[in-house]
Amino acid sequence: MLTALVIDDEQFAREELATLLEETGEIEIVGEAPNAIIGLKKINELKPDVVFLDIQMPQITGLELLSMLDPENMPFVVFVTAYDQYAIEAFEENAFDYLLKPVEPSRLTKTVQKLTRTVKKQSAPQNLSALAPEKLCQIPCSGHNRILLIPIDQVESVYSDISGVHVHTADKTPTTQLTLKTLEEKTPLLRCHRQYLVSVNHISEIKLLENGLAEVITASGFTIPISRRYLKTLKEVIGLTG
Repeated sequence: MLTALVIDDEQFAREELATLLEETGEIEIVGEAPNAIIGLKKINELKPDVVFLDIQMPQITGLELLSMLDPENMPFVVFVTAYDQYAIEAFEENAFDYLLKPVEPSRLTKTVQKLTRTVKKQSAPQNLSALAPEKLCQIPCSGHNRILLIPIDQVESVYSDISGVHVHTADKTPTTQLTLKTLEEKTPLLRCHRQYLVSVNHISEIKLLENGLAEVITASGFTIPISRRYLKTLKEVIGLTG
């Protein structure tokens, strides 16, 4: 039996689809999410085989969520959309499958049959790069019982430690579900250390240390280590030579 997560901001649509899926006897619903931010967290925690993903959601769309997933651990994605026939040509060419709202049980049965034939045979992740936006314009974060969307231009640095991945701005440091690898690939943030990314626009000073090491001081006074392997690239990006 395949495990599935349903992400849809409409509660009735989410619950109805979950019920229809369980009635097939082939799908186990391991979770539901009312938005992309909670959905991202549950994807990382539950690691479902399949995600049934609504496209049109507030704040972060289903397609933007794709940009936040690790390509190497991508679940199969079935899009759930209210788009008309002309707008779904891209899904026909690039997506594993899609369902039109309201979901018809007969159409859902065909999707589930396709999933059961394909998912267990295909170990390589789904390639959805043609549908996902190339860059992120904001980073979803959580902190103190709230969800934050941090615009990229406010981010000074991102770093990881044993408790997670943290987004540092001038006045706060919330935690994100995104990986450093995803943020490096999908934002202008530059790698300067195995555990740190930095925004070039927020560098106030670079201190050169012994043994080829260095430190970045950000505009807010935050200190970031620079390892030897990244120092040359960082200096080149900001226009320093030698």
